[in-house]
Amino acid sequence: MKIKNYAALIAQELGLKEQQVKNTIDLISSGATIPFIARYRKELTDSLDEVMVSTIKEKYEKWIELDKRRATIIDSIVKQEKMTPELQQQIDNALTIQELEDIYLPYKPKRKTRATVAEEKGLKPLAEILFSQQDIIPKKTAAKYVNPELGVNTIEEALQGAQDIMAEWICEKKVVRERLRLLFTKEATISSKVVKDKEKEGEKYENFFSSSGILSKEPSHRILAMFRGEKEGFLRLNIAPEEKKSLDLVQKYIIRRDNLAANHVKFAITDSYKRLLQPQMETEMYSFYKEKADKEAISVFVINLRQLLLASPLGQKRVLAIDPGFRTGCKVVTLDAQGKLLHNENIYPHPPHTEYKLSSDKLKRLVEQYQIEAIAIGNGTAGRETENFVRKIPFERDLQVFMVNESGASVYSASALAREEFPDYDVTVRGAVSIGRRLMDPLAELVKIDSKSIGVGQYQHDVDQNLLRKSLEETVISCVNHVGVEVNTASKELLSYVSGIGPVLAKNIVEYRNENGVFLSRAALKKVSRFGDKAFEQAAGFLRILNAKNPLDASAVHPESYAIVELMAKKMNCTVTDLMNKDTLRKEINLQNFINEKVGLPTLKDIMTELTKKNRDPREEIDSFEFDNNISNIRDLQAGMVIPGIVTNITNFGCFVDIGVHQDGLVHISNIANQFIKNPNDILKLHQKVMVKVLDVEIDRKRINLSIKDAQE
Repeated sequence: MKIKNYAALIAQELGLKEQQVKNTIDLISSGATIPFIARYRKELTDSLDEVMVSTIKEKYEKWIELDKRRATIIDSIVKQEKMTPELQQQIDNALTIQELEDIYLPYKPKRKTRATVAEEKGLKPLAEILFSQQDIIPKKTAAKYVNPELGVNTIEEALQGAQDIMAEWICEKKVVRERLRLLFTKEATISSKVVKDKEKEGEKYENFFSSSGILSKEPSHRILAMFRGEKEGFLRLNIAPEEKKSLDLVQKYIIRRDNLAANHVKFAITDSYKRLLQPQMETEMYSFYKEKADKEAISVFVINLRQLLLASPLGQKRVLAIDPGFRTGCKVVTLDAQGKLLHNENIYPHPPHTEYKLSSDKLKRLVEQYQIEAIAIGNGTAGRETENFVRKIPFERDLQVFMVNESGASVYSASALAREEFPDYDVTVRGAVSIGRRLMDPLAELVKIDSKSIGVGQYQHDVDQNLLRKSLEETVISCVNHVGVEVNTASKELLSYVSGIGPVLAKNIVEYRNENGVFLSRAALKKVSRFGDKAFEQAAGFLRILNAKNPLDASAVHPESYAIVELMAKKMNCTVTDLMNKDTLRKEINLQNFINEKVGLPTLKDIMTELTKKNRDPREEIDSFEFDNNISNIRDLQAGMVIPGIVTNITNFGCFVDIGVHQDGLVHISNIANQFIKNPNDILKLHQKVMVKVLDVEIDRKRINLSIKDAQE
């Protein structure tokens, strides 16, 4: 039987109104995307944000999966001819996958076990007598079941076989599993020991060579570290509460008498716990806490990725980008305001070449020749040295110089996508172009790179890869649609993340643009192959066409609302452009006059907000940053120094800060602020400029410990 009212169950769990959830589910089922629902269907969802819409979608999908499993279980039990009205009701009322599996366990087809072997020897009746804890003499009763032909040669063998059967019954008892699972969840200890003779090889897990703690209280990063240590063969883990407490709990639900038969049941309980229940519960706990830790780690990754994708763009300016290097020199490229590659060459300002003046003259010439407005320098090898070199050059025009985080640039430069975009250039040119474009528009460039390669997050290779991929993709989609995409300049990779588009339609858009010229209006997008009404509905509001005849085509106002804006302009005896440019006109509008059966106050308020915007890009303006000029190498650091840095990564246990020495320093969570903080993301952002104090430096191990709070004293 299918649980049909998903909306009521989800609404109750999330504290929402049932109609909100039902409308959201209906929109999702009709193919609407999360950004579209959150942005353009606020009347139906009562203004639910993307996070809540996504949560509803996730829970709805879990209910669907639960009902699929329910149907499979019912079918299996019916085929076995073991279904009863009571059992059917239990299955129908089960609200979790775990509850379903507990109900199904006694009916689940089994491979050969000690219990099934004992049953084949005819010992099930003996097990039933003992399990009922009757006042019998067990050995005397067991003697009746000695049968050499069936392989039962002694009384002891008969009793052992009966205990094997009872052990399986105990393991399959629903109430026992539920109560024991609760005990494990609350009180299980996770203990780790180093595998013998693996001490040296597994040195990085030294903190876990002999450790123990309550599993439910262990931080997610420690759990993932221990699980990884076990997976790599350096640690041996054990998960269980106090054994006596577990055995007492099981006995509470099984033992009803105090006699000789009950003693044999107690033996079966001990065997069942040690051989079946404890390993199974340990596996469940492993899965439960692994999933929990995965979600926390992915959450950190998602927060960091979102901040990175929404980093301040320089905008459409002419850029000279440098991918620094020592022996092989620095690759220099010039880009026009749209990011098109104009020129590339090498300079060799550093040892062993030290062509300082020649390199300086080349850069001055390129800056003038291509009217460069900003310089982007990759922050990898030789990055600081190149920055110092560039800042000393007396250019004849005002230039902004930026250090650009180049994590993932090498991944992009070697990718098929980069080869397709620049078939006639090598990886060094592609890498330099990526650095320059990343300064101009981080979002547009970073969508070309696998998010896992960008270098923000923790334990990204240990977590559930499907969940990680899904979460990161949703984050990229959210960011792209939050910013909006200029359809006439966007790459097919960027367009593919727009609500309702995808890779195929993105490719069609770019091909149409290349063949027919720029789009002059949003409506013109309907001429693109496979760009139907549904795709247009989902995508149009997130696509921008600058300098279009209709000024609304450059805004986040959806075409379905153009008529309302035009009506507003008509009422005010002005043009739509006047309405967008003049605050006085907008202030005179009474939104209540424009409410109808389809459009309510939330949409009208969004329209007015959008009409007010002068800058269509919601991202913050970029500002420059300089490291301490006296420091370029880890050997330049001394304890006690207070120096500027940029936050490059945020984790649950602290943050990493780039201080310009090619090795990020760690600020432990205890050194971030004077007050207690649970999550560094609560007070820090990626790319945030901070002052840090050097606590200590381990040059050989390339470890730098920093403090933010001490730098403020």
